[in-house]
Amino acid sequence: MDNIKSYLQAQKDQLINELIELLKIPSVSADTAFSQDVLDTADAVKLSLEKAGCDKVEICETDGYPIVYGEKIIDSALPTVLVYGHYDVQPADPLELWTSPPFEPEIKTTEIHPEGAIFARGACDDKGQMFMHVKAVEYMIANDCLPCNVKFMIEGEEEVGSVNLKSFVENNTEKLKNDVILISDTGMISNTQPSITTGLRGLSYVEVEVTGPNRDLHSGLYGGAVANPINVLTKMIASLHDENNHITIPGFYDNVEELSLEERAEMAKAPFSLEEYKKALDLDAVYGEKGYTTNERNSIRPTLDVNGIWGGYTGEGAKTVIPSQAFAKISMRLVPHQDWEEITELFTQHFISIAPAGVKVKVKPHHGGQGYVTPTDSIGYKAANMAYTETFGVPAIPVRSGGSIPIVALFEKELKSKTILMGFGLDSDAIHSPNEHFGIFNYLKGIETIPLFYKYFVELSK
Repeated sequence: MDNIKSYLQAQKDQLINELIELLKIPSVSADTAFSQDVLDTADAVKLSLEKAGCDKVEICETDGYPIVYGEKIIDSALPTVLVYGHYDVQPADPLELWTSPPFEPEIKTTEIHPEGAIFARGACDDKGQMFMHVKAVEYMIANDCLPCNVKFMIEGEEEVGSVNLKSFVENNTEKLKNDVILISDTGMISNTQPSITTGLRGLSYVEVEVTGPNRDLHSGLYGGAVANPINVLTKMIASLHDENNHITIPGFYDNVEELSLEERAEMAKAPFSLEEYKKALDLDAVYGEKGYTTNERNSIRPTLDVNGIWGGYTGEGAKTVIPSQAFAKISMRLVPHQDWEEITELFTQHFISIAPAGVKVKVKPHHGGQGYVTPTDSIGYKAANMAYTETFGVPAIPVRSGGSIPIVALFEKELKSKTILMGFGLDSDAIHSPNEHFGIFNYLKGIETIPLFYKYFVELSK
């Protein structure tokens, strides 16, 4: 463990180049045009695990994209760490907003990343962070300092809801048996202040369809006489929030966990500048549920957002039509104790009920998952904190994330083990957006910190 800094310095270029090669493959799971690229990425991950020194590596077929499994078992009496990550990425659209092609990685310096950052789709979410674990284990195996067993489960469908992971986990509980699950698919406060994510929001994702007349109509001949599906849809969506930005779906808040004032005060200790937050997003004001701070709104409170809306004519010039149909995609971020399937049903019933006469409404559920909270008194959390403290020089701060990793709750249910979320990305890394990037500092710091987690987890487990 003591030699890892000199190793990182000597191997820096090689480590960066290997990640760049992985980022060149456009593994977009949401678009079938990239199906072969997703499969090629699975092969690349398999090769990287073999190179790292895993004794057993296999591509496990599913009804969708495969899961790459690898393991290094050194002693069955020792603890086992299960590393989860994903090799699929979000679509790169809109392409015109990228400053360099999304699958032609470039290293650029920024104010936050003076040492440089790799700009590419998947750089931070999650290829870069997943690859840190592969390289950290490679270092430990090569230097004979892997203190326990390790297993890898790297999937290719996280960005489309992990639709086949549940059955894989349920059917492979013995193969995946572990003492702690380690995931780096989250972030930290800054490059000088590490943090450990202790809570994730759940997710319900739906698509809605409003249908009016049986065809597009001339807006002069029919305007004002029939319901316009776009007008109706936008009114229905607008009614889902009240004047305080409180969600109006009956029963939506029934199981929402209300944190105590003491817990909210503890959260408020995390460094945060509202002015810098607004500046980074080029906003003159923040927006959200009345009675809560910005950090509370995006972590401990549920939300409802329109992710896309379309219908009618959107081409160049003018076309005066009343469209036959209008559509929207809507996601709801949920907090612990809100069941995503129950929320999906509540949304469906309510949305259909508020439709006016003259239109038909359909709600199509896509995917979802439960929220998750991990305790700060667990061995895994303590080991992660000790590792961060050693490499960053300051203890990590526990934070709740606004994001969702739906499979974390599934892991605890099926595998009976806790998950530790050791993220190394930053809020400014533009995941899911044009110009996604991952700092060179963060990538190498992850490889430096992860082996210390193994060391301290084994020590604390004795």
